[in-house]
Amino acid sequence: MPITDLLPILVAWVIAIASPGPATLAISGTAMERGRAHGLALAWGVTAGSAVWALVAGAGLGAAMVAHAWLVELMRYAGAAYLAWLAWKSARSAWRGGGVAQARVVEGSLRRSWVKGALIHLTNPKAVLFWGAVFAVAVPAGAPAWVLWQVGLSCLAVSVVTFTLMALGFSAGPVLRAYLKAKRGFDAVFAALFGFAAVKILSARLA
Repeated sequence: MPITDLLPILVAWVIAIASPGPATLAISGTAMERGRAHGLALAWGVTAGSAVWALVAGAGLGAAMVAHAWLVELMRYAGAAYLAWLAWKSARSAWRGGGVAQARVVEGSLRRSWVKGALIHLTNPKAVLFWGAVFAVAVPAGAPAWVLWQVGLSCLAVSVVTFTLMALGFSAGPVLRAYLKAKRGFDAVFAALFGFAAVKILSARLA
């Protein structure tokens, strides 16, 4: 596929993945609270989860998965429960408060942050429909398999760059200082947004 055809797809992809949602909330919150390394680990976990859904959609399994309503419902409830748990954690942190010395929590493994990012994406069955829509729009009917791979890998590469820059930006010094000054406020906002995301996923209906 010529770069002139691929570029508009990638621009639209950046706008879509950078818009406020569970993944961007988790990346920004983790980078501010736990630092650069954990923010990057979570960001790359999100990308790994997205890659799984890309493979599922590219293999044509998205429609088959949606046809099994029980599986979609199970994943939808799991995703809503996980986001609700993240909302509860943020709300508890906002309620308890804490000084500057307690504001940055760095214990825990990077693997755990990676898994958190992957779970955020893997428990959202709408992601496979999103990838399916991208492939349907971007890949012409009858195109060879390499075009599908080109689009998929290009979107994933853009995801890595976008989420990496997001993690680096939110772990920067000025952002950290602002977070430390208003930690309880940030936690309250994250609690509300994660809660809203949980309700949105719970109430969503997949066509």
